[in-house]
Amino acid sequence: MRFRETPLKGAWLVEIEPHPDERGYFTRLWCARQFEQQGLPSRIVQASLSRNLRKGTVRGMHMQLPPSQEGKLVSCVKGRIYDVIVDARPDSPTYLHHFGAELAAERHDALYVPPGMLHGFQTLEDDTEVFYQMTDFHAPELAIGARWNDPAFGIRWPLGGDLVMNDRDRNYPNFDREAHERAYRAASAARSS
Repeated sequence: MRFRETPLKGAWLVEIEPHPDERGYFTRLWCARQFEQQGLPSRIVQASLSRNLRKGTVRGMHMQLPPSQEGKLVSCVKGRIYDVIVDARPDSPTYLHHFGAELAAERHDALYVPPGMLHGFQTLEDDTEVFYQMTDFHAPELAIGARWNDPAFGIRWPLGGDLVMNDRDRNYPNFDREAHERAYRAASAARSS
């Protein structure tokens, strides 16, 4: 695996290194040792699959507040997506910056999303599947979100028009920087004590 640093601190694109032969190829998609060598969490505790029927489906933007340490390794295993992260860690040098990348099943690449970042994606093809590997368990009481098209982030999604999304994601309120920072710091302080 090759790790390519993104502009957001702690987030990495993970590319495969296929070993081809007459049958096709073989490649490693996960290696705890290599993640550890990159200084990334090397323990996966949960894996999930998202099936999306229509092109233009949007899921996100989601994250968990501290004390969760939920990082995600996100890959597209069928079809293509535009995967986006927003740094929501108030003390980060890249706070409120975003990064987007196309992930495609044919390339088997992935995006490592560190804890404290909002994550979402838009499908670029019908019948797309997204595989998540998480470093912490889902904790609904710590889950928060932001609207996918919130002007505070300035994300340029590739597809417009008739998008498919659930009401929760469509109706998140505008991002409130002060409220977010208070909630994040309070949650971080609770984790420390």
